[in-house]
Amino acid sequence: MAEASTSIEIPSPAAEVWQLIGGFGSLPDWLPYIPKSELSEGGRVRHLANPNGDAIVERLIAFDEAKRSYSYAILQAPFPVKDYQSTLSVLETGAGSCRVEWSGRFTPVSVSDQEASMLFRGIYEDGLKALVQEIEKKKA
Repeated sequence: MAEASTSIEIPSPAAEVWQLIGGFGSLPDWLPYIPKSELSEGGRVRHLANPNGDAIVERLIAFDEAKRSYSYAILQAPFPVKDYQSTLSVLETGAGSCRVEWSGRFTPVSVSDQEASMLFRGIYEDGLKALVQEIEKKKA
């Protein structure tokens, strides 16, 4: 199993950030790489498309509103991994600040652990940078 993770400090209340990213179908609201998300199976499966039109299908495996966290598994995607599970969390670090953490574990297919880890770390880092930009736009 390979792993990837990153986090970012955001000068916004955790509840406000969770309001933006906590919905399982909310990726298009803050992640430019995912322009479309459709939920099925009572909101437990999301069907995504990346800018190239590649299908990504993910299943919600855990959701904790109180802890502002959810975990999901990839069922179908154009990534060189299998057995992918990831968690996205918003942790309060002060009255008006929080830390967003995004991590995943997966088994690389036809690539090294390091290559797969670098791929997902880049996706997570780009995603969290886009989240900060979206929050800053909302504050302006």
